Amino acid sequence: MEERWYVVSGQGQMWRRQGGQEEIVPLLPGVCLTLPVGTHFEFRASEACGVAAVAVTLPPWPGEGEAVVVPGPWESSVR
Repeated sequence: MEERWYVVSGQGQMWRRQGGQEEIVPLLPGVCLTLPVGTHFEFRASEACGVAAVAVTLPPWPGEGEAVVVPGPWESSVR
């Protein structure tokens, strides 16, 4: 399944890795990102202002069984 994200407000960062390529992309209003099938990713919002984005999955999200936890660059703030 592929995802597309469009940032509408705030700021943050998204880490994504696919194959041998890895990058951290700033999340700012107007930024549009694609997450092709098999892409590992993690995002975080700015502590100062948060981030709001619209995300679409293609095809529609099938449910919790679709996601696989992978290690990313940041420690989760959700316990």
